[in-house]
Amino acid sequence: QVQLVESGGGLVQPGGSLRLSCAASGSSIRRYFMGWFRQAPGKQRELVAGITIGHSTNFADSVKGRFTISRDNAKNTVYLQMNSLKAEDTAVYYCYADDGHGESWGQGTQVTVSS
Repeated sequence: QVQLVESGGGLVQPGGSLRLSCAASGSSIRRYFMGWFRQAPGKQRELVAGITIGHSTNFADSVKGRFTISRDNAKNTVYLQMNSLKAEDTAVYYCYADDGHGESWGQGTQVTVSS
């Protein structure tokens, strides 16, 4: 099963940008659907963005036009580029992988949007 480690979170002002990275090990991500979820305090975990094996992407309505997801299979890494960040984007962001036989989660990285 693939292991996932997120990085790139932090504190950013409203309107700023961050790029999250998810480094995978133990298995190639080539055969995995990859996604980014987030969970804010008191709220359920939600899918923010996903990217298929064929590089098709989907996004939550709340982040469309602001976030992009990409994958570099050669580096075994998935990225989430977040622009025009808002206070409501504050959450712990989790990387997710699913190959149809099982799923894996990273430990999460905190993103805080505040002035």
